[in-house]
Amino acid sequence: MSASVSNVFDVMLNLETAAVGGLDSSVPSPQSPAIRLGDAPQIVGTIGFTGEAKGLVYLYLDLAFARHCAGQILGMTESELTVAGDEVVHDAIAEVTNMTAGGFKNCLCDCGYPCMLSLPSILRGNSFYVVPVSNAMRHTLRFNCSEHTLVADLFIKLGD
Repeated sequence: MSASVSNVFDVMLNLETAAVGGLDSSVPSPQSPAIRLGDAPQIVGTIGFTGEAKGLVYLYLDLAFARHCAGQILGMTESELTVAGDEVVHDAIAEVTNMTAGGFKNCLCDCGYPCMLSLPSILRGNSFYVVPVSNAMRHTLRFNCSEHTLVADLFIKLGD
């Protein structure tokens, strides 16, 4: 997941990421802690995958970072994003989520866990609690990207 995040943000957004750690839980947990990036509203891209590997990928960005990423990927200024509206930002983050999860999915397939992706979805709010897929392991990675934080939250269950 870390390589996929770095690849997408470096190549598509021209933004360097640096992993800063996070929760890496190899034990399934019935209740997951909230993901918070301060008090600012968050945009969360999410996508599922199913097959020999099943799970969900969440990318958490605060609103300012989501707008910055949308501007980078679309070549738009802040004022152009404002005129275009929230949907443009949502669509850009959905595509970033799709590309990130796609890179991770390809690695799973290469390791003998063929799977397919669902369509990405966008959530918007201030604090999210995520309940994992039954018996899934959770891996939460944090990245610094300029002055922003990106959180990649992965819930995965291999095999049946």
